[in-house]
Amino acid sequence: MKSLFCKLKNKLGAAAVKSRSILAGNAGDGYIDTAIKILIAVVLGALLLAGLYALFGETVLPTLTERIKEMFNYAG
Repeated sequence: MKSLFCKLKNKLGAAAVKSRSILAGNAGDGYIDTAIKILIAVVLGALLLAGLYALFGETVLPTLTERIKEMFNYAG
């Protein structure tokens, strides 16, 4: 009976030490930082693409279309 209590005490002590080490560890700490960096990069990329799309849609494409029409205008 005494050896049973000794084994139980040792196992509980080992479980307590193991749980303390797991709770005190900081493994996986950098995953949140990496996710935030990726999210910021995606948002900035989307803003850059939206800006370029607006620039090409309003400024570059009408001018380019006009120049192409003038280039192939053989009548005038």
